[in-house]
Amino acid sequence: MSMMENPNLRRLERYLDLAAARQTIVASNLANVDTPGYRTRDLDFNAELRRAETHLTSDAARPVVREVEGLTERPDGNNVSLERESMLLAQTQLQFRLGVQLLRAELRRVQLAITEGRG
Repeated sequence: MSMMENPNLRRLERYLDLAAARQTIVASNLANVDTPGYRTRDLDFNAELRRAETHLTSDAARPVVREVEGLTERPDGNNVSLERESMLLAQTQLQFRLGVQLLRAELRRVQLAITEGRG
């Protein structure tokens, strides 16, 4: 394992990957708000994060995307809710920002260890 491949960086990478995947899914839902028969899709962010934690050494752990059940369906068969998707988009953006802040802090910690180790 190289110095830059520590478990914290790997976890943060997975966290950011999941946040980006969810943002893509939500954007797709919003793009299809007027598509007849389109069904809202999502992933369970917390469950996928727990699952990714058990597969830190494997790139095979891809998020499971499922159709969202229990949403109100319009007469054309579409069940996308602008309110729900807008809220999820904002939540996912905040999660991604948090991940970036944590990544920056971890990289500063690694940089500090390198610079302090020289002296």
